[in-house]
Amino acid sequence: MSNSQSDNDPASQALSSRVTALRKKNKLTLDQLAGASGVSRSMLSQIERGQANPTLTVTFRIAQAFGMSIGELVDQAWQSSTIEVVHGEDKSNLFRNDKECQIRTLSPLHMEKSIEFYELRIAPGASLTSAPHYEGTKELLTITSGQGKLISGENCTELSQGDSAHYRADLSHAIENCGKKELVCYLVVTSP
Repeated sequence: MSNSQSDNDPASQALSSRVTALRKKNKLTLDQLAGASGVSRSMLSQIERGQANPTLTVTFRIAQAFGMSIGELVDQAWQSSTIEVVHGEDKSNLFRNDKECQIRTLSPLHMEKSIEFYELRIAPGASLTSAPHYEGTKELLTITSGQGKLISGENCTELSQGDSAHYRADLSHAIENCGKKELVCYLVVTSP
């Protein structure tokens, strides 16, 4: 598309303004954004000047560099709601659901990059065992009902209703139900 056509294209101008604003807000140079997104510096410069209409792949890479979805990148804030709901009855949010354990994601799926939020329900005598996650990953577990045992590497602790524990998840770790009723807890996973 020629420059004159791009200059008059409202979509190009909206994307141009949004990418420029996000780059400046995050204190990134064009070179740094190019490195983070895998999009060339010259293409980013053309996008910011409103002289290019990027492909879906390029737009996706730019959105990922800012930790957002394409929809969030191109959405105009004044035209959308600031509330995003994860409905309890939505079965697509069930990560695991069997007789021993139910894991339900509480964070919107597109947000699961550096922070994940889950509701766990573990049957009496059952456990949720995890292999080490990426280096630097940590978890925060809060017990809302029942009795649990938390193991992270060589460390172990007992937890009761209302207790919270923060621990390394870049080691083998497990959450065990050591009580006689269902263990209900909330888990926040943070990755570097």
